[in-house]
Amino acid sequence: MPALSAILSAALLLATTSFTGAKPAQASTDVVFKRADFAAGTAEGTTAGDGGLAFGSAAGTMSYTDALGTKTWEYARWTGPEQAIGFEATELIASWTADVPAGSWMQVEARGKNAEGLTRWYSLGRWSYAEGDIKRTSVPNQGDTDASVAVDTLVAAAGKPMSGYQLRLTLYRKPGSSVTPRVRTSGVMSSNVPQRKSVPASPGGGAWGKELKVPRRSQNVHEGHYPEWNGGGEAWCSPTSTTMVLGYWDKWPSEEDTSWVDPSDPNPEVDHAARYTFDHAYDGAGNWPFNTAYAGRYGVDGFITRLRSLTELEMLVKAGVPVITSQSFKKGELPGAGYGTDGHLMAVVGFTATGDVIANDPASPSNQAVRHVYPRAAFENVWQRSSSSGGVAYVIHPPDHAMPPTPPNLPANW
Repeated sequence: MPALSAILSAALLLATTSFTGAKPAQASTDVVFKRADFAAGTAEGTTAGDGGLAFGSAAGTMSYTDALGTKTWEYARWTGPEQAIGFEATELIASWTADVPAGSWMQVEARGKNAEGLTRWYSLGRWSYAEGDIKRTSVPNQGDTDASVAVDTLVAAAGKPMSGYQLRLTLYRKPGSSVTPRVRTSGVMSSNVPQRKSVPASPGGGAWGKELKVPRRSQNVHEGHYPEWNGGGEAWCSPTSTTMVLGYWDKWPSEEDTSWVDPSDPNPEVDHAARYTFDHAYDGAGNWPFNTAYAGRYGVDGFITRLRSLTELEMLVKAGVPVITSQSFKKGELPGAGYGTDGHLMAVVGFTATGDVIANDPASPSNQAVRHVYPRAAFENVWQRSSSSGGVAYVIHPPDHAMPPTPPNLPANW
């Protein structure tokens, strides 16, 4: 019998497209995830070390105005070197984890490179964990002839794919403050999702019969909670999924953290996540990188990527890492769900002995009802097709928990 690694390699090559040869008619997603190297690039007041990228000294000051008023901030900035993508990308998503204490915040920006050269800089998020300094927000209305920003995603204009990019991180603090904001990790996922109405089921990836013990939380038991953060229920699928995975790692907020939540609330950690992932421009808690940044508050590594198949997702589950997936579907397209959605997050926690997906789906009437088994082919189709997210996933794990090797012969996507 061939080695398991050989079987997985063959399965992945069937399920994905190698960049060493011509693409088949049913091409898979081109995707690569690159972590930022803070020792490279240009530092303006930042310092790089084992703890990440830190505010060292002020490079200048600026004023910033939002609903909390106009305030002056001093800043330090890091500009990463130009990164080649390796294919023609149509989308970029940046993600990060950071320690940004009260009195500080950060902005994440990127610019692409197309056939005409480098684009201007686009903001991909203004992040603050604490409240009262700025309104945590994505930045709308950034479209031009090169690209546009869809909440958390830099989207290339038609006919102007990106061959490269630069990442820029700016840390802000109150003038004269000794507060030290710090970015622990950051990275960029570049991708090109092929236009495809349907996606076939992929081969097994070694996790059939494995189920991770991820806590179960329902978003629906929070219907009507805290309307200032979108009122629970359908709007809270992302923070509920993030909460479940944090609970799996025993990293979710403490009773002290959640002491502001109504004592009658069944799961205050979900309300906490919704509050502290809330994007005030998007007016919701579904900003993808804001969710992994929130998770980073608890010392874990978190990032956004695209997985090319359930074969790849199985590699993570086999390594003990649950994965949060984003998908959309009409009622009836995902048997067993009983609903339709324009966009929904759930946590994949395992696979049955026959390869079907075991998901903690927060769109359930109670915590006890959260565990669902979804047919493999149907799940893969509604997650991977181009009318859905094209395989978007949150990957959250402690830094000391080993990740499996990335699929062979393909650009690394974690």
